[in-house]
Amino acid sequence: MSKYLVMSVVACSALTLSFAFKSNNNGYGPVKATNYVTSAATPAENYANYCSGCHGEKMDAFTDRQWKHGNNLNDLIKAIKNGYANEGMPAFGQTFTDTEIKELSEYILKGIKNVEAYNFDAEPVTSTFTSEKLTVKLDTIATGLDVPWGIGFLPDGRILVTERAGRLYAIKNKKKQEISGVPEVLNQGQGGLLDVLVHPDFANNSFIYFSYSKPKKTSEGTLATTAVMRAKLVGNKLTDSKIIFEALPYAPTRHHYGSRMVFDKDGYIFLSVGERGNEKQNPQSLENNQLGKIHRIKDDGSIPADNPFKDKAGKPTTLYCYGNRNPQGLAINPFTGALWENEHGPRGGDEINIIQPGKNYGWPLTSYGINYDGKTITDKTTAPGITNPELYWIPSIAPSGMAFIIGDVYKPWKGAVLVGSMRFKYLNLCYLDGNKIVKEEKLLKNIGRLRDVRVGPDGFIYVAVEKPAAAVYRLVPVE
Repeated sequence: MSKYLVMSVVACSALTLSFAFKSNNNGYGPVKATNYVTSAATPAENYANYCSGCHGEKMDAFTDRQWKHGNNLNDLIKAIKNGYANEGMPAFGQTFTDTEIKELSEYILKGIKNVEAYNFDAEPVTSTFTSEKLTVKLDTIATGLDVPWGIGFLPDGRILVTERAGRLYAIKNKKKQEISGVPEVLNQGQGGLLDVLVHPDFANNSFIYFSYSKPKKTSEGTLATTAVMRAKLVGNKLTDSKIIFEALPYAPTRHHYGSRMVFDKDGYIFLSVGERGNEKQNPQSLENNQLGKIHRIKDDGSIPADNPFKDKAGKPTTLYCYGNRNPQGLAINPFTGALWENEHGPRGGDEINIIQPGKNYGWPLTSYGINYDGKTITDKTTAPGITNPELYWIPSIAPSGMAFIIGDVYKPWKGAVLVGSMRFKYLNLCYLDGNKIVKEEKLLKNIGRLRDVRVGPDGFIYVAVEKPAAAVYRLVPVE
């Protein structure tokens, strides 16, 4: 018999949302949000419910911001009322009254001026973190990074780290060396130089791979897409570069690129591509549309003959599954060989999925979230032909990198899966029973926006953190 645990989660503005959690054959996670707040009486409450997911519970995402559309009162009123759809900012003109928009804008401006009072440290408050079963301390591998996005490991012990701004570093003995020859990226919005992947046979072929936002200038302006480049790393320089994947169609938006990559045991590359903010057209379209999907390609970019989808001529396509929103975590379960994925929902409804060939993962036909402006996207959380998530989060945690714990470095955690949380600034530890997530634990609380997590060839966990430290850490167990 299923057991339900009803709990109250108090938002930073003291608004209370009630959730039910269910453990059954469909996995472990919140089943129903019994009270979504669709309007609020004060600017602080409106900010907490509609803005904080992207802009920070304490407005920390506003620090060091480049104000593309201006930062005075009228500029903010215009942005909130009309939005900037291509940049992922929804319009709230139908959600709030003009008075509420003005009051919210004034509240945001006041908060930005006072943001220094929050005293965001350059380093985490502590370097030692205790969990239920294990205590770990942070070993700093690199600092001074600008939005570290992806981590890769070379056979010679160097660690590759991408910066979203368009730089690649090789780190050895805690010293950074910039790598030349990276592709041109569109460093706007959520775009830039994103994931990095090292070929399993790097020692013989020197291949590494990058996913990035590739720009294309047209008469209608600059468009962009998720692309993958393969190159040889010779010393500190990339050579023999070749684009092996470009997601079509290009789009004018600057968000939801997806971009995680992973090799499976057969040497195929799995790659995630977001729906680029166009849920009505992209994720459910299987004809000439590669957005909002997981892809499988060979290491040279060619297409495996047994991929599940075929084009009109009967030839296989790169598509492996569809109905995905913005997948930013991919990992192969080393114990089963299955591909696991996490993806961002809208306001609520972030997911963990076990990816199967040819399956539809629902977006936007089914979802546990609502739109950022409080409106309903769909009233369905399941439907015929839709593969349900193994776990989902309400409220959204903004999941990032994903990794399984293997080996004996962290014996109490062995077999669990890790997921970074950018919004709530912690590392999520999911204990498994087979393929079922049976328990979650929050690690490294308040470490900062945790962008990536990997388990290195040495068996240690490595995490990339955007803010406040902009660093890469190794987790070392404390006896």
